[in-house]
Parts: sequence; C-alpha cells; structure tokens
Amino acid sequence: MHRSRLIVPGAIAASLMLAIPASAAGFEPGAPGIGDPYYPAGGNGGYDVSHYDLRLRYQPATDRLEGTATLLATPTQNLSRFNLDMGLKVSEVRVNGRKAGFRTTGTHELEVTPAVPLPKDRPVSVVVRYAGKPSQVKVDGYTAWHRTPDGGVAANEPESAVWWFPSNDHPRDKATFDVSVAVPDGTQAISNGVLVSQRSQRGWTRFNWRSDRPQATYLTTLAVGRFDITTDTTANGLPVLNAYSKDLGADAGAARASLERTAEVAEWLEEVFGPYPFNALGGYVPNTDTGYALETQTRPFYSPRQFRSGANLQVVVHELAHQWYGDSVSVDGWRDIWLNEGFARYSQWLWSEKEGEGTTREIADWVYGQREADDPFWTVTPGDPGPDRLFHLAVYDRGALALQALRDTVGDRDFFRILKGWPTERAHGNAKVADFVAYAERISGRELDTLFDTWLYRPSKPGGAAGPLRAETAASPRAAEPRSWKRIAATDTVHDTGHGRRGH
Repeated sequence: MHRSRLIVPGAIAASLMLAIPASAAGFEPGAPGIGDPYYPAGGNGGYDVSHYDLRLRYQPATDRLEGTATLLATPTQNLSRFNLDMGLKVSEVRVNGRKAGFRTTGTHELEVTPAVPLPKDRPVSVVVRYAGKPSQVKVDGYTAWHRTPDGGVAANEPESAVWWFPSNDHPRDKATFDVSVAVPDGTQAISNGVLVSQRSQRGWTRFNWRSDRPQATYLTTLAVGRFDITTDTTANGLPVLNAYSKDLGADAGAARASLERTAEVAEWLEEVFGPYPFNALGGYVPNTDTGYALETQTRPFYSPRQFRSGANLQVVVHELAHQWYGDSVSVDGWRDIWLNEGFARYSQWLWSEKEGEGTTREIADWVYGQREADDPFWTVTPGDPGPDRLFHLAVYDRGALALQALRDTVGDRDFFRILKGWPTERAHGNAKVADFVAYAERISGRELDTLFDTWLYRPSKPGGAAGPLRAETAASPRAAEPRSWKRIAATDTVHDTGHGRRGH
C-alpha cells in the first residue's frame, strides 16, 4: 500500500539543512594535481581512493570501450568539487547516488561538482559512465593504449589509466581493484591479480579480476586479445598465470622459456627481498610492436621484442623485483624513481652472480668502466633525474652502482638486511629516496649522506674511494667484461630505453 503525505516547506528546508553542512562556505575545490613537481597535472588533490570497481565492455574490431567505474573514496578536505583524470567521453557522473555536474578541461581533467558538498573524512561513492576509442586519446601528444591485431593493451608509465578508466592517476593514491571486462567469445581479457570468475553469455565472455592489495593506477593493466594461457601454483600456493599472444611467431618459444620460470625467479627473490607481497603472479606477452616491459602489479607486461634474441631471464628478474621495489613500495613522487629502477637493475646483477655469470662487483666494475668521465651519462643524477630523463639508462645503471657502493660500505650482513627489511617495513605504501637513506643509516648505524650524495646527486663521475670500485679499476677504467654480461646488457637495455613513455 502506498500512502502519500504532504511535506511542508519547512520540512524540506530542514531536510536540506541536514544534508548540507552548516559551514558550506568552508568547502573548497580539490587541486587539479596531486602536487608532483615532475608532472604538475598528474593525479588530483582533496581525496583518497580506497577501491575501484570497473565494469567494462570492449570490442576489438572497433576499439570501442564502454565502462562504468565506481570509486570508493574519502575526502581529505571539505570538498566543493574535485577532479578525476579521464580521457574518454563521459556521459554521466553520480556522487553518493545523486547526479553530479561535470565538465572536461584540458585533455584529461574531469571536473566533478557534487550536488551536495563533501565533508572531510566522510566516505563517498563516485560512479562514472563513459565510452570511446582509447587509441584516439592523446595526452601531451602520446597515447598509452596499444592497438594490437586482435585487441588492445593498457600498459605505460608514468600514466596509463587515463585511457581506460577515471582515476586519481598518481602512485601516491593506491587502491584495491575489481576489473570486470566483457569481450567477444574466443577473446580473453587479462588484468591484475586473481581471475575470480569468467562466464559466457550471448556471444560475450566476461572476465572478473581482483587485486586485493593497494595498487597504483599506472600499474593497473588490461590486455584484450587471443592468448594461450598457462596456469600453475607456486610452492606456497599462489596462483601463477601467464598469457601469450597466439601470433607471436618466432618469438613465442623464447617468451615461454622466460615467463614459465616466473615462479622460480619469485622464489629466489623472496630470499633476497622477503615474502612475495601479493596474491598472484605471472606475466603476459601481447602482439605489440613497442619495445619495453613494465612491472604491472602481479602480471608484468612484456613486449615480444624482449625475446627476439632468445630467452631473457634478466627482464623477468627485473620486472618481478619491481613487485617489491616499485609496486608494494611505490614512489612518493616521480623524482624518487631510483627506488624502483636502481633496485630492479641491481637484482639483475644479483641474479647473474647466482648464475655464475659475473659477480655484482665484476659487473659494477665493467659498467663503471664503459664510460669516460666526460660522458654525459654521468651528468644524470638518479636521485633527481628530471622528468625528461626519468627513464634514462643512468637511473638504472648508475642507480645500481649506488647500491654496490652501499654494499661495499656497510658489508653484506647489513646490506641484505636493508634489502629485505625495507619492503617489509614499507609494504603497500609510498616512500622518498630520503626515507630509504634514513632507513639504511638506521640499520647499518653509519652516516651515509656522503655516499648517496656522490652516487645519486652529483652530476659527475664518482672516482676512486668515492665508489664501489677498486683503486686499480678507477685508474684503468676498462675493466674486464664479466662472462655473458655484455649480451645480457645488450638484450635488456630495450626495457629501459625503448619506453613509449611521456618524457622519454
């Protein structure tokens, strides 16, 4: 039975007073950037996202993506409006169930004005409906969406979310994810975490993926295409899923010979860095012509080009090391990129040492000796390289030399305590380079400012006692090449120098 009732104007006014905070004048817009000096427009201020629920439908033949994204967030200030990073066309936005005003500014800023201001610390839900062709979206002249012959891939750094879901697109605001994607039957959708279910209906198959640990938006990936998929479990029961495009051609064997050792590599990395921090692992190799690999959380992206010269365990080691250094412990700002790349590169040196292909000291000597003091390489400072040199080879190689210098200074016992303790203490959070320096000093009991200043911040080649090199190496910079390292370095540098990334 329905009973109508008369609502008097005073009651309406009272209800509005309950809905709208009395101090509405104290509500202000959130900032259109999160405050990263390298990328002032990156991310947004005024709120923190805890969870993304993405329900998508993608048609490979036309590159059309339709989506409904639900964001669970908490304002960190009294908000009158806020921004999301989004490149596709938006048709509707709701905040706490009510239709909200919205407009697009610039290339990818979605400005949302809720019907009622949002008080600080009170959780909100935001629903965004959108559609478009991701490959047609350009931000600062580039796209992070890769079209493939049978679908598309979202994998890029420092931004990739803009092309397929609305977000606070900066690693400082990490969240958990549910990604549900419907694709035509016979096509697969690969994403992060665990595949919790899949179901076919009326010619479409829906894949439901879940990441249950905080994840940066750029580390959230989507690959749609026709894949051969292998599954397994690790010794401690974690699911392993690898996916290979059906048309990799001559690269298929080398790709499989590399990725199928993922569990083995992860098991070894646990000895170095501590327990694996996530609920799944694996990787995928789509048929894309780009040259780089990327540490997308739990399921790294690998270009087929990584395997053109044969199996490439080095790149697998690199991307899996990032699961600790870069994914679980993420940068606070992009100037802190050394915390990702220097450690992932050094993990390759450790793997070579384990495999008898050169000790870390031999590799450090050899890398150091490849460039004279006047080489511009030494002017790049890994601790603050600048946005245009974020992925410069010096961030990787000079960054790894800094870790060898640390090892030489504090000794193996404290060095490996640092490598293992840092990702445990900082798990699922963010950090700055200064935080790591302070941690290393605390564990070792040594003052390390001079060491890190020399290797991370001085725009010149360190020499003699300043670095990890023997005196005779500094005097004779062309050190002997460690066994097999030259080939390893040559096949892996495409990971570092072939990025189709902004600022590179």
